[in-house]
Amino acid sequence: MTHQAIRIDAANAPEGLDERPAWTWLPEEAPLAMPRQSLNSWDATPDVPTPVTSPVNVGGRRLLLTALTAFVTALALIAPVALFARHGFDALELVSLSVFAILITAIGCWFSSAAIGFWVLLTGREQDDLSFAPHPPEPTQRTALLMPLYNEDARAAFARLAVIDNSLARLGVSDAFDIFVLSDSTKAEAADQERQAYLGFRAHAHSRVFYRRREKNIERKCGNLAEWTHRFGAAYPFMLVLDADSTMAGETIMRMVDAMERNPGIGLLQTTPTIIKGQTLFARVSQFSVRLYGRVAAAGLAWWAGSEGSYWGHNAILRTEAFASTAHLPILPGREPFGGAILSHDTVEAALLRRAGWAVHVTAALDGSCEETPATMLDFIQRDHRWCQGNMQHLGLLKTRSMTVMNRVQMAMGFMAYFSSPLWLASLVAGMVIQLQYPTDWSSFAYLLNPEFSPFMLATLLSGVLLIGPKVMGGLLVLSRPRERRAFGGGKRIAKGMAMEIFLSALIAPIMMVANTKAIIQIASGHDAGWKAQDRDADGVSWRDAFRAMRWQMATGLLFCVGLCFRPDLVTWFAPVVLPLLFSAPLVVLTSRRRLGDAAAKAGYLAVPDEAGVSVSTIPSAPQASALRAVAGV
Repeated sequence: MTHQAIRIDAANAPEGLDERPAWTWLPEEAPLAMPRQSLNSWDATPDVPTPVTSPVNVGGRRLLLTALTAFVTALALIAPVALFARHGFDALELVSLSVFAILITAIGCWFSSAAIGFWVLLTGREQDDLSFAPHPPEPTQRTALLMPLYNEDARAAFARLAVIDNSLARLGVSDAFDIFVLSDSTKAEAADQERQAYLGFRAHAHSRVFYRRREKNIERKCGNLAEWTHRFGAAYPFMLVLDADSTMAGETIMRMVDAMERNPGIGLLQTTPTIIKGQTLFARVSQFSVRLYGRVAAAGLAWWAGSEGSYWGHNAILRTEAFASTAHLPILPGREPFGGAILSHDTVEAALLRRAGWAVHVTAALDGSCEETPATMLDFIQRDHRWCQGNMQHLGLLKTRSMTVMNRVQMAMGFMAYFSSPLWLASLVAGMVIQLQYPTDWSSFAYLLNPEFSPFMLATLLSGVLLIGPKVMGGLLVLSRPRERRAFGGGKRIAKGMAMEIFLSALIAPIMMVANTKAIIQIASGHDAGWKAQDRDADGVSWRDAFRAMRWQMATGLLFCVGLCFRPDLVTWFAPVVLPLLFSAPLVVLTSRRRLGDAAAKAGYLAVPDEAGVSVSTIPSAPQASALRAVAGV
């Protein structure tokens, strides 16, 4: 292995590097032109060819999704429309009905897509569009594995890279892969830890390993990757983008490279990462949910999106030249939060690739793609706030010339993932205000026997069914597969885990509703979410921090309580929303504890295959494990 320690001089520093010299270890440069793209003009021919990998019946697939969504939406609207129509529509009822219609359409689309994904997986059709070789040949082209870092836990990040490196070495393909650690860390302490971890990792690595730190993180992650592409991209036909918490099995990487080599029209291939190493109760809920239900949602998206799929920014492989020539993002006019660098860059990069004729695919057919998740609800909300801002930026991009209809649809769906929160809150408020116009009716406790269901009551029931439906589908899928059922610990453990996950998710949902509503209000008011390093190893949130962070949730719960003082008969209907809001601070504290997560796992709740002794990751051999422990400091 050869490495070069290059001292970068200010006069020759590429754009994005600090003017001060910095130590780094890099190969010889292989520059690749990467022109910045325009969102208002497009020089390509108007007739962009359809990718070869695009399903021939993709139009029919999308028509089916639309029809299913329309059917579910119409079914949900029948009762409230009939109820309001009996006495005529007043202004508040029209507002309530409109909000409910938008909300139920979004939920209905998500449910319909998941139902399609369930059918795809149940019938074994997940490889119909892209057939992945069970035993792919050795790569004929080179791939760069890129891990951007931003004030992360360096030892943990390099330990994850060691797992990938060992897995590739076991397959005998290390020479086909180079690993680049691209640091954007702004803290000197973090940078020192990165250098130390790099030197320790390099001593044991099988692939070539390089390290570079930018002291000015211009344009954040997308600028980090663009700088590498411009300087070194010509030497690597493919680039596999990781996050600091990513882990991938060598077999999965090999299948991805093989698919790219066999399909020269694919510009990007996105895997469906599962969550691993969840320890707190909150992280275990997220981990179980994604492991059990995530494939259903991903398979549905892959089926109807075809060659116009999504990019989630990590655990994906890209064709380097295609990315360089089409996906260098522009700087949006105006000030942050709507101007400046594009935060949710991945969705836009996928759209730019597709408008140039490159295929973008999501696949649910590959195991062995993993990531970690924020350990506490507060860390999750902080990250979600940034994603929310990025998705709100996309509203101004929908008019981009030559962008496909599907890319616009996916951007709109990304925005609705957050805008559904204020819609839900508005629906609850409107339902409360409407009910305050009528006298107390204690018969409302008889849920199924009361013919005077309000639109709010119907929205609660139908939304619940549509939201829980994909979870049930994911559980049924695993139960139908003996090997997976055993990996999860058997049917009893799966049922226990599903019950606990649904219960805890129901408690968390109102908290996230207020958090996302607050985020949208703040962003619309001009407050920038910023970019902070994620803490994936936290153990506990203090009561003081929890009460300070949850003050908006508790205030919202108290306001609903004021309304319920005038209509106490509605307590039962509002309790699933109001109680989690009132007790949001204790919920944040309790779900942040590792000991509660461990206790749940030991009791058979929220168990996942890795904890049952089945792992998608490659287990290092004894000598490799020793090297891994040395890098990780354990």
